[in-house]
Amino acid sequence: MSRRIAHLDMDAFYASVEWLRYPQLKGLPMVIGGSRRREDDLIARLNEAFPEREWTAEHLAEIPVEFFPLLQDYVGRGVITTATYPARQFGVGSAMGLMKAAKLCPQAILLPVDFDQYRRYSRMFKQVIRDIAPVMEDRGVDEVYIDFTDVPGGQREGGRVLARLIQKGIANVTGLTCSIGVAPNKLIAKMASEFNKPNGISIVHESDLETRIWPLPCRKINGIGPKADAKLQGYGIHTIGELAARDRTWLVANFGKAYGAWLNEASHGRDSRPVVVESEPVSMSRETTFDRDLHAVHDRATLGAIFTRLCEQVAGDLAAKGYVGKTIGIKLRFDDFKIVTRDQSIDAYTSDAKLIRRVAGLCLKRADLSRRLRLLGVRVGSLVKADAIPDGLAQNASSTGADPALLANRTRGHDTLTGDLF
Repeated sequence: MSRRIAHLDMDAFYASVEWLRYPQLKGLPMVIGGSRRREDDLIARLNEAFPEREWTAEHLAEIPVEFFPLLQDYVGRGVITTATYPARQFGVGSAMGLMKAAKLCPQAILLPVDFDQYRRYSRMFKQVIRDIAPVMEDRGVDEVYIDFTDVPGGQREGGRVLARLIQKGIANVTGLTCSIGVAPNKLIAKMASEFNKPNGISIVHESDLETRIWPLPCRKINGIGPKADAKLQGYGIHTIGELAARDRTWLVANFGKAYGAWLNEASHGRDSRPVVVESEPVSMSRETTFDRDLHAVHDRATLGAIFTRLCEQVAGDLAAKGYVGKTIGIKLRFDDFKIVTRDQSIDAYTSDAKLIRRVAGLCLKRADLSRRLRLLGVRVGSLVKADAIPDGLAQNASSTGADPALLANRTRGHDTLTGDLF
């Protein structure tokens, strides 16, 4: 049997979940972002605005469109989680500040995020897939890879029969649509899932490489980012076919041994990666965006409390899932939206909140904190299961002494720095 790998991508997932609640908003410019949803907030506003009737969660589909808040009225520092296609036509997109987006598409409807609901529907559609094709790799809240090769129906019509079955099952259980690409490997399957959106199925065989893959822009290959693409275009390489025509030796010479060799393999549609049913997390993190820009000196107390809470939350996440890590880092976004990250490795694994805070504090010393901060995050990486650590390789704050410099590998130029910045 030929190898058949599918990539399934839910169609406009966050927005589609919201449309199940608010079908009256479908087809309208809409953005989701800013604060987390407070379930009773909208209903409370409805009962205040329309006291002649009692509103409940069962009446959400009856809310007049004009009642929903508009992007033009937003004041704050939130960013967009997702935007519908009608909103994207105005230049609005994910990760854009809501205030900036309001200038581009003021008439867009603004909904707060509801991650609990998105995760619930994510679990639902993934369970449908596992019941039909159990070899599934979770790639996030709204996409997965599935190995069709040995599943009944997985070879019929190149995988189309099984893809239809999965689409129908997801629609029946969740009311949502998805797009599926089926190909010889993960690399091509991910590209194929974009061919017939929304609610489409695309089947690609090895013999389709020249006609269906090579005419595509290089950026369609997952792993070629904007910088690499710009460099390729500088050499006159715009399509995957043009990339495939370049000699492997030339690619290695101009893009490095590993990346150049990978570009050659990817352009010829070669990818041997397996579908991994369970993957271990490589890191855990917590971050927060402030209501106003904060300064390391003038807002030291506020930042200190937030910093401590983030470290405690990460430590709690590690403990709850049974992991420890030995690379601790920070993420900063300044008032000009520039992002800076710093990390530091320690000699033993930990999930201790106090130790995480001390080492993260060392990372702060390596960043320029003269500008105001918009976001602060804490991350612990190089994770392993706590029960897999041999005796003597676990560490906590009390076992290390008071000097935080003893907790970490010495950082050039900052060996003697101790104490908290905030």
